[in-house]
Amino acid sequence: MEVALDDDDIVTRVRAGDREAYDLLVARHTASAYRTALLLGAGPDAEDVVQEAFVKAYRKLSRYRGEASFRSWLLAIVANESRNLHRSRTRRHGLTLRAATAGPTTDATTDDGLDAVLAAERRAALVDALRRLPARDREVIVCRYLLDLGEEETVTVLGLPRGTVKSRTHRALAKLRGLLDREVVRRG
Repeated sequence: MEVALDDDDIVTRVRAGDREAYDLLVARHTASAYRTALLLGAGPDAEDVVQEAFVKAYRKLSRYRGEASFRSWLLAIVANESRNLHRSRTRRHGLTLRAATAGPTTDATTDDGLDAVLAAERRAALVDALRRLPARDREVIVCRYLLDLGEEETVTVLGLPRGTVKSRTHRALAKLRGLLDREVVRRG
């Protein structure tokens, strides 16, 4: 029976010169890194952001102190790379926020057809409202609710004090509710 290694064990192996061990970290965290890049607005450049983040993480592995989980540390790098991407884009309207997974397509003639259509409309309204939030508000909502990161992980990923994360989350949710309420009124 093979014992699964935790991230810290793998990091220790990589630091000792086992380059192949890093492949384990890449395999373990690629999906969440990609999802993070997408949700933070990398859009079609998400794969490039993730690749660059893994390269930077490898190069800076000596700086990883283990105070936070490797996942949080890596997602902080992904968040920074996503911000760098935003700064380098020449068109502001190119910012894209996508849901991590699209809902399955369904046949509207089935019993669940109406529910599926309504769910798709609600998802589209949520994504649209998220796009209209300022980047700093969108980032905290994405981390806390779409990536299901805890408060401590969000602090690490965004590099903000805990109080800032709490207050920004509260204000961002209020803004998001306002945008969604206006959308409901607009649609009748």
